[in-house]
Amino acid sequence: MVNEINKKEIVEMILNGKTEEALRLLSEYYGIESPNLKVGLPRGKNYVLACYVPKKNTIYFKKGEYMRNPFIVLHEFYHAIRFSMGKHRGNEKLADEFAINFLK
Repeated sequence: MVNEINKKEIVEMILNGKTEEALRLLSEYYGIESPNLKVGLPRGKNYVLACYVPKKNTIYFKKGEYMRNPFIVLHEFYHAIRFSMGKHRGNEKLADEFAINFLK
């Protein structure tokens, strides 16, 4: 397990399009399997900017540019953390708080 995470570095990586690498570091820190990334939403989810699908351990983004948005990426990553803890329903408010607190 990583001793500590450099939040600024993670945010900069996401902004610079190194989202997979950022999520790999975050996943190592939180002790979970790194989620896959895919552009294009699953059927029936076209009303969201992004979503996490636990069965595929994948974060789907409506547009590729959203993969460079730290708030969206961190919000969806929170859902991956929750699922790994056995909490299958992620709370949107908590996911927002996680992303906001990470970005502070």
